[in-house]
Amino acid sequence: MLVTLSWLSRYVDITLTHDELVDRLSLSGLNHEGSETIDGEVVIDLEVTSNRGDCLGHIGVAREIAVLTDQKLKLPTIEFQESSKNVNDLLTVRNEFTDACPRYTARVVQGVRVGDSPEWMQNALKSIGIGVVNNIVDVTNYVMMECGQPLHAFDAAKVGKNTIVVRPGNPEEKLEAIDHREYELTAQTCVIADADSPMAIGGVMGGASSEVSEQTTDIVIEAADFVPLSVRRTARRLKLHSPSSFRFERRVDPRGIDWASRRACQLITEIAGGSVASGVIDTGSPITDREPVILRLSQLSRVLGIDITPETVERILKGLGCRADFASVAKASESASVQCVPPTWRHDLTREADLIEEVARIHGYDKIPEDSPIPVTPSSKRTFDSAMSRLRGVMTAAGLSEAMTPSVVTEKIDSALSPWTDRPALQTRTAMLEGSRRLRRSLLPSLLQSRAANWASASLDATLFEIAHVYLPAAPDAKGDDALPAENYHVGMIMGEDFFAAKGIIETLLARLGIDGALQVESVDRDGFAPGGLVELKVTGHDETLGYLGLLDEKLVRSWKLPGKVVAAELSADLLVAWSHLVPQQQQISAFPSIRRDLNLVLPESVRWDGLSQVIRTAADERLTELSYQETYRNEKQDGADRKRVLFSMELQSLSETMSGSDADTIVENVVTACEKELNAVLMR
Repeated sequence: MLVTLSWLSRYVDITLTHDELVDRLSLSGLNHEGSETIDGEVVIDLEVTSNRGDCLGHIGVAREIAVLTDQKLKLPTIEFQESSKNVNDLLTVRNEFTDACPRYTARVVQGVRVGDSPEWMQNALKSIGIGVVNNIVDVTNYVMMECGQPLHAFDAAKVGKNTIVVRPGNPEEKLEAIDHREYELTAQTCVIADADSPMAIGGVMGGASSEVSEQTTDIVIEAADFVPLSVRRTARRLKLHSPSSFRFERRVDPRGIDWASRRACQLITEIAGGSVASGVIDTGSPITDREPVILRLSQLSRVLGIDITPETVERILKGLGCRADFASVAKASESASVQCVPPTWRHDLTREADLIEEVARIHGYDKIPEDSPIPVTPSSKRTFDSAMSRLRGVMTAAGLSEAMTPSVVTEKIDSALSPWTDRPALQTRTAMLEGSRRLRRSLLPSLLQSRAANWASASLDATLFEIAHVYLPAAPDAKGDDALPAENYHVGMIMGEDFFAAKGIIETLLARLGIDGALQVESVDRDGFAPGGLVELKVTGHDETLGYLGLLDEKLVRSWKLPGKVVAAELSADLLVAWSHLVPQQQQISAFPSIRRDLNLVLPESVRWDGLSQVIRTAADERLTELSYQETYRNEKQDGADRKRVLFSMELQSLSETMSGSDADTIVENVVTACEKELNAVLMR
């Protein structure tokens, strides 16, 4: 934001030197980027943060200077004569797009003489880098740089049927802007049109068809409030950014709209002559006061660590435009509180902490000693954060890299994989990214796309994981209406073709989170996965499905131009947190030696390791400290059809005494007996 000292001095007495002034502004939040002298004018470049749209005009900066230096802000007195003609007899305005433009106002000035602006106005605009056009356009730019409210002037004779319509753009509709480039309009574009065709892109730029020229005699002054998100999307889509869009994106003062309109009419009649039609067309609803914010004076000393008198607090808040009654506040009362109504131009003041920050920055952060006794309360991580920290540790230790992908995806990505549900995804009305309208039902398609992008750009075989939300569509309610989707945290993982490596990572994760129970798998079928290559994951002792692990279908992998095979897994992070035991557990370590026994059982082909291990653990007692799978061997000639040999090891150890060989043999015998009885197993000797 460029401001000049001479322009600022019209609204506040500058009592500080240049260096003192920029230092005070920097310490209060308006960082000094630099200064230079242009044609005798001292021009100061200030960095204005996105929450301080009120400082995108000289009056807003002057208000900061006034409260910093305990001066009075001097606002211009607006006076002009209105003609006997009523604006409603000259112009009609229809607002058909209140979602993008909640307030649109218009005034009409007749009989103007378009020409050059006076020298003082030209110098003021040139000093801050704004080119001069003519006295009408220059006035709208001057008022914008004065108060931060963008304005636009239309040639009234070029407004078809004396009608202005605020509406969405029509399909294949185009507009030639005042930069003489053509822009395509969409249904998301806020268009200012007449009865026949578009005249401007709302909040961004006016059109060439209705711009003011030397032949103009009657003008329409537009002052409006455009929704920041609508303006930002339009400006980005069209790659068309302007001083107006910059200010609308940061919100304007709803009460300042009419002030700016009247100020423009005053300057136009003074500079270009003409008469202002009586009244104003305003399509907005009445402006209400902001919700009051309660400020407890005791919180100032608690948060800042210093005492600030109620008189100083009152001066600062009222100087910034807040309405507050300090008359009933007892100076010695630590529990006193004040109701403060923030001004309409300060959208960022919504809570007590905001008011405390305002007092601190104006009073001066440099006045807070470094050793100020500020009480600090120790905080602790949420259970979710602690669990996710452990999860990230397991994933990164396994060689996976964390990814961050958008929650809104294209139809192609969404339809690629959806192991959790076959209900259609919820769609947004407006694409957040190009072609992306669906809220994703799984993390796996996005991770697959990222893996493909890494391979295409750098031949990098990326192994990725992500912790993020998915949106699982809910069943329609009793009336048949679609319900909002369930927003759940999931953990997605995608890697090379080693299925058992992925399963081992998941088992390690369960152990690291302290989740009791063994990982159970059940074969299921889902589109996008290889036939017989997907399993549903559960944990013993819990009924809910933890997630899915499987080998992706070769056709899907080839469609993303990836080499080899791809294994993917997705788990419910919410269930991982709910089942986790994160408090460190202590366990006694035996001082006695252990005994290892290797067993080789012949089993039916249908018996899986999780079923076998469960039988073994049940049959053995607490002296079984470790059970590990070794290998599987098949020999149909020796063992018969549909039979296999499974080799595993058992580690046996007692906490109270040295185990004897006979003790170990007894445990082994119990295990073999249970396996023979429950699994039709035979011990190979």
